[in-house]
Amino acid sequence: MRIAYGVMGYGRGHAMRTMSVLPSLMAEHEVTVFAGADAFDVLAPRFPTVRIPSIGYQYDDSGRHSLRRTLTRNFAPMCDLLFGGAGSALIEREFRERGIQLVISDSEAWTHRVAQKLGIPRISFDHVGIIAYCKPHFPPELWALGMRDAFAYRALMGVPERILISSFYPAQAAYPQVRIVGPMLRDEVLRTKAANGDYLLAYFNKGEHQYLPHVDRALRLVDCKVVVYGTRLRGVDDNLDFRAPSVDGFVRDLAGCRAVLSTAGNQLIGEAIHFGKPLLALPEDAFEQRLNAHMIERMGVGMQADLKRLTPSDIDRFLGNHDWYTSNMREHAGNGRAEATEILHRYIGEFVHTRTQRAQRRVSVRRASAPAHSRG
Repeated sequence: MRIAYGVMGYGRGHAMRTMSVLPSLMAEHEVTVFAGADAFDVLAPRFPTVRIPSIGYQYDDSGRHSLRRTLTRNFAPMCDLLFGGAGSALIEREFRERGIQLVISDSEAWTHRVAQKLGIPRISFDHVGIIAYCKPHFPPELWALGMRDAFAYRALMGVPERILISSFYPAQAAYPQVRIVGPMLRDEVLRTKAANGDYLLAYFNKGEHQYLPHVDRALRLVDCKVVVYGTRLRGVDDNLDFRAPSVDGFVRDLAGCRAVLSTAGNQLIGEAIHFGKPLLALPEDAFEQRLNAHMIERMGVGMQADLKRLTPSDIDRFLGNHDWYTSNMREHAGNGRAEATEILHRYIGEFVHTRTQRAQRRVSVRRASAPAHSRG
């Protein structure tokens, strides 16, 4: 089957999840990836990938999400997405030229909407769907934001024919076509053994905005080495070791650290729990990450703190509870990759079967309506 796999470009988590299932899908089907921004940079060297537009948060000088800058930066691509433009036309042309028969989307809106326009069936496979396609499970202080984001996501993406959700915590489906599986653990993760290191791993998905002076100061006052990913800095400075992006290197450092300090993306959380590494979550100003941070505390595998007000005492308190967090890890560790891959193949098989039945019916109708002399 000819499949388009759309991947949200903001951050690297969507790309990491995609990498966990693409090899299996490509072994049986003709798959083209459609991605922009960060996801394109990760996926293009490994898979056939078409660059497409992307939307994402913009930041102010204090590292917070800036509504004004976000609206300004995303105005043109949103117009393209909602009303048609060069990006939408590019994707539609690629779909037609490649004969795309099915779209799988990881929170990627352009491929969703072009598929709807062309009548191509869709599979949604991401984590954000846990907000939009599951029964609300939001804490009281986040309830209104959660309902708003759920409505907005459904309005943008619609309700696809099949919905698969990968999450580090369980939820209850609100639609019959929804399935929920555990985290997607990549090959790099599965082949790496956990070790009990003495350093803290710090990861920032948008370090140029998030790695602020007070964060730097807090990490320098930690009484251990800190390996830092996600900034533009490189090399060792005091107790800080700034490293360049590296898929294999990051996994090794994650497996060998004592604990993790990071923004609250679903993919990294699932991998950290797999390795038994407690998390100090510093969620972005976005509902999904704030909900993820809330769930980390509820599960007892870490704590959350405010990225804009991070202090050395926050980190000390977190590390002081290390053993208790670690004791809760095994209960919540899981790997949904095999189940997700099996479900995706089954879904694809169902769509192939449906297409075959429709084709057979069309042939039968043509034969039945043909003149008698032409059937002999």
